[in-house]
Amino acid sequence: MSEENLNETVEVTEATEEVVEVVAEQAEKPQRKGKKRKIEATEPEKPVSEWEERVVQISRVTKVVKGGKKLSFRAIVIVGNKKGQVGVGCAKAAEVIVAIQKAIADGRKNLITVPIFKTTIPHPITGRSGAGSVMLRPASEGTGVIAGGAVRSVLELAGIENILSKSLGSKSPLNAANATMEALKSLRMFNDVAKRRGIALKDMLN
Repeated sequence: MSEENLNETVEVTEATEEVVEVVAEQAEKPQRKGKKRKIEATEPEKPVSEWEERVVQISRVTKVVKGGKKLSFRAIVIVGNKKGQVGVGCAKAAEVIVAIQKAIADGRKNLITVPIFKTTIPHPITGRSGAGSVMLRPASEGTGVIAGGAVRSVLELAGIENILSKSLGSKSPLNAANATMEALKSLRMFNDVAKRRGIALKDMLN
């Protein structure tokens, strides 16, 4: 082999070694990826509402119009926070879900504050609505809610734990719920009655 060919071979070998070293250095370096950043989809936590809704009845009703009969749904919903506030809502709509939503909104508009004495009501009371009436009586600790249907839903969502009740007259859930609401509206605490009479609480309770 001539000297020229030998020199060319040496130069090619050295150039090859340099290329190998450069490739090795680039392989050792961490490769930079694109500027794409992974964005973790974190859903914001929904605040837990203290209000509870309970559907009492969903009925199908019809309205006679010029072209025939118009079908719709009526929903009765009880709304309460179990801390002394409760309301009854009633609404109609062409769909069941829409009727329930409207009834919930109506119930929150008609909230009342119930005076609770310990875990029961302060005194016996009777409420009336239409042809229905509901009788409520205080109960001792451990009795529970002795009621059924719409009356039970109203009392439980109001936060009353011990009570006796009896539904008289109409068996309609709406009448029963409204009669219970009227009875709870009429309740008075002992302090308020004593102030109105202008006497001390001990003298009134004897």
